[in-house]
Amino acid sequence: MRLIGFGDVFAASPNRHDRLSILRVVPLHISRPAFILGIFVATAVPAASAIAADDLVVLRQADMKAMAAAAKVIADMFRNPASYSSAEFAKAAETIEGKSGDVLAGHFAGGLDDPRSKAKPEIGAERDRFDRLASDLRDYARSLGADAADNPGPMTDRMRMRPGEAMGGGPLGTYVRNKAELSSITAEHVFHLMLQTCATCHARFRVGQ
Repeated sequence: MRLIGFGDVFAASPNRHDRLSILRVVPLHISRPAFILGIFVATAVPAASAIAADDLVVLRQADMKAMAAAAKVIADMFRNPASYSSAEFAKAAETIEGKSGDVLAGHFAGGLDDPRSKAKPEIGAERDRFDRLASDLRDYARSLGADAADNPGPMTDRMRMRPGEAMGGGPLGTYVRNKAELSSITAEHVFHLMLQTCATCHARFRVGQ
């Protein structure tokens, strides 16, 4: 497990020997200036067929892996706009939306003291804050899905960050006050806020920062 810094995202890479999926770091070079903190994910999780329905630790590790792979799909399209596909962009956003919000919060409802878990006990003590971050992640993913629907052809300038575009809440901000404000900012900006939300959550609620 490692912190992804400026301009880094994760990519999934299969391990042929032990049915584990290893995540490697791939640099993200976005043409417009942006402040990306990044995200954490588990470096390995069991294959989906081996996950028990009541094993919250493994379920949330699998969710993190899936969201990391989806984030890489989106990041690659911003890095190389010619590769943009509205359908693939929307699919990646839907993956993150479906594994965040109440789903993500629910997968941290227990197992906080499991020795396999890197979750801090502060999640229980600061449940409202954790749940809000999970909801923010869902809202940003939903917004990206709407952007994909609004841009069915090539990636347009409307999706890219504008020079000097301020990040919500300051350089470390992760919160947009309302849906109207969220709809007024570019998709690339929303994506950066999504990554910052992940980094903020892990900095506060994951052991080993």
